[in-house]
Amino acid sequence: MSENLSTTVAALSSNSSGTMELLAACFHVDDAFKYRAYTFTYLLLFPVAFLCNIAALAVFFLQSSRRSSASCVVMMNLALSDSSFSLTLPLRLAYYFRGGVWDFPDWLCRLCVFGFYVNLYTSILFLTLLSVLRWLAVAQPLRHRTLATPTRTLLACLGVWLFVGASSGPFLSNGVTNRKGLPRCFEPSSPSSWGRVLILNYVALALGFLLPFLTLIFCYSRIIRHLTTGFGGDCSSPAGRARLRNRRRSVYLVTMVTVTFLICFLPYHVIRSLHLHAVCDRWRCAITVALQRAVVVTLCLAACNSVVNPLLYYYATRTFRDNMRDAQSSLMHSRGGSIRLGLALLMRRNTT
Repeated sequence: MSENLSTTVAALSSNSSGTMELLAACFHVDDAFKYRAYTFTYLLLFPVAFLCNIAALAVFFLQSSRRSSASCVVMMNLALSDSSFSLTLPLRLAYYFRGGVWDFPDWLCRLCVFGFYVNLYTSILFLTLLSVLRWLAVAQPLRHRTLATPTRTLLACLGVWLFVGASSGPFLSNGVTNRKGLPRCFEPSSPSSWGRVLILNYVALALGFLLPFLTLIFCYSRIIRHLTTGFGGDCSSPAGRARLRNRRRSVYLVTMVTVTFLICFLPYHVIRSLHLHAVCDRWRCAITVALQRAVVVTLCLAACNSVVNPLLYYYATRTFRDNMRDAQSSLMHSRGGSIRLGLALLMRRNTT
């Protein structure tokens, strides 16, 4: 690849009007690596993300008694965001299997680009909201009881959808482009559009990542402090043990959310910002290509949050585990009842 890159740079540098062409060459010189990485990631991601999030939604909807929980409302919205994003992965896979040729309508290309950013930032904000609710439940239970009603939580979730949808609206303008005579998707419409993308990046970085991350750190530190210094009473009593278990589950929840931020979201935002500066400021082509590869890897990590969130529901919240067991018991009971009914009808038919 380095030999091809050097040849391309030398050829374009000899041309006085080759600055924009050089930028495009740096951006597309490593397409093979990008296509392989995305194909491998999405092949693994699609079945797991789709099945796990659909199963999570089914558990939440079947257990109607738990829908009165504010945390459950947030988790349902988070699972809805992840399952919706997983539905766009087959289109992305078809594109990369075809070697970067888009065979679908232009509006589907725009929807896929838009859907990635909506999923990314709704996931961040829903996880932050979940951590704030947990902090209120642990540190200020009276305020949690009055503020965190299901109706208010649902309105907050709707606000997140509207805010992220409106903020991600500019990405709907990035549709199908023609390069080398072939229709392409997930590519900038022109090299001059990178300046606008850089501005959008910093808006998203500030409002969509840094502010939620600082909020998360605040909640995490407060919960840890409350657990270590604010717990009193007899821990040997059933009530004391129950309170201690609840607070430890809160720590597990915020810890898992923090790890999700550090693995899925932080690397992508840092590398994306560096890569955009490399493109806009016309850094050396070799550095730009290296950052391009890093963006590909960190974007795959960011997409993996749709698989991590169902683990969050299961391992950090006892109610979800209880709901899943109840749903499984109900399913087995209904299946057993259907089998017994079928056997009874068959025996009756044989005796007549």
